Amino acid sequence: MAKHRASQSGETDFDDATTALADVTGDYVVDAAHTRIGFRARHAMVTTVRGTFGEFEGTAHLDVAEPARSRVELRIDAGSLDTGQPDRDAHLRSADFLDVEQYPEITFVSTGVEQVDDDEYTVTGDVTIKGQTQQVSIDFTLTGSALDPFGNTRVGFEGALALKRSQWGLVWNAALETGGVLVSDKVQLEFDVSVIKQA
Repeated sequence: MAKHRASQSGETDFDDATTALADVTGDYVVDAAHTRIGFRARHAMVTTVRGTFGEFEGTAHLDVAEPARSRVELRIDAGSLDTGQPDRDAHLRSADFLDVEQYPEITFVSTGVEQVDDDEYTVTGDVTIKGQTQQVSIDFTLTGSALDPFGNTRVGFEGALALKRSQWGLVWNAALETGGVLVSDKVQLEFDVSVIKQA
């Protein structure tokens, strides 16, 4: 029996990123209008549900000469999640999952940055969800830097993190008659980040 998976056809990559600036050291803020923080999880063991957080803010300090001195902080409005289905979103905001009335924010505060390749970095830090804090490591790729038409120095990063929601006390689930559970424990967080240098 053939596996149910779409074939990869055609070129899917974007145009080459611009890396025009040799030294991007400085203090930055996250440009929310050009940043995406997404998540995805398996549903009923057969499909993937995707969503985004619409409201967040963050700051970063980048140090090209000494990457270990770089740092980042991110604050996400947990109630701003959107999967495109209002009933599901309401359930995710409820006490079964994020309990946004009691815990309105998800935060990340870095504790270390390591450069592992020319454009590859591992950022270690503390993620707080539903009042519980765990340390994670996120692999980021520096996707480009540029001076935009408005005079802003911009730097882009992409990263992803697989975590088990149960480690933060998000344990609600329902068993399937055929085995397995309704919602996967493992959740993937996705970051497409644009930051703007501050004067």
